[in-house]
Amino acid sequence: GDAATMRPMSERLYFRQLLSGRDFAVGDPVATQMRNFTYLIGDRETREAVVVDPAYAIDDLLAVLSEDDMRLVGVLATHHHPDHVGGDLFGFSLPGLPELLSRVQVPVHVAAEELEWVRRTTGVSKTDLVAHDHDDRLDVGAIPIRLLHTPGHTPGSQCFLLDGALVAGDTLFLDGCGRTDLPGGDVDAMYRSLRWLADLPGDPVVYPGHWYSAEPSAPLSNVRRNNVVFRPRSLEEWRALFGN
Repeated sequence: GDAATMRPMSERLYFRQLLSGRDFAVGDPVATQMRNFTYLIGDRETREAVVVDPAYAIDDLLAVLSEDDMRLVGVLATHHHPDHVGGDLFGFSLPGLPELLSRVQVPVHVAAEELEWVRRTTGVSKTDLVAHDHDDRLDVGAIPIRLLHTPGHTPGSQCFLLDGALVAGDTLFLDGCGRTDLPGGDVDAMYRSLRWLADLPGDPVVYPGHWYSAEPSAPLSNVRRNNVVFRPRSLEEWRALFGN
């Protein structure tokens, strides 16, 4: 191809981290309190993009893509909780997948184990959802994204690994990790998922599902060093510290 299509991947990567209540859903008290991150990932050449965990203000998110001249081709869901995909939370009805799919018909990529949970939480139809196995690859334009099944917070929680970035959902925060005491949570599975993520090569930058720390992102090596969830050296130690 010509020089334009031969651009290095890092230059082709379109990546945005958006904070609910600040970058979108401004003035929404639930969005502001919950401090969710939504991510936009795409290919600057083909102008195709996916959104990770769309909730609260769907039109705001679509407007960002439109302003950036990007076209939505899919959704990636880290897990089924309403602050990530829409649904009922503490008596609030949060917009999410149904509102998005009513504006633009795109596939929603979920881990196989999370499919029923997402369907029940959001009411979207099974035909809107694409089930994935661990380490499936999704290409957005020429940008490859690895879908990593990381159960613990929920049975089908997944993280997304791409060039230099790990979008970790509620599996791994910069400080701490996702709760395991909600329906479908599993203390032992969380330990295994965190140990597995800790060993990922290449030191990707961790982009969490919520802003619960001083910084909004940090290299995995920093998180491994500083995050208390990496202190236990065995499952027994983990259970003693983090078991419910």
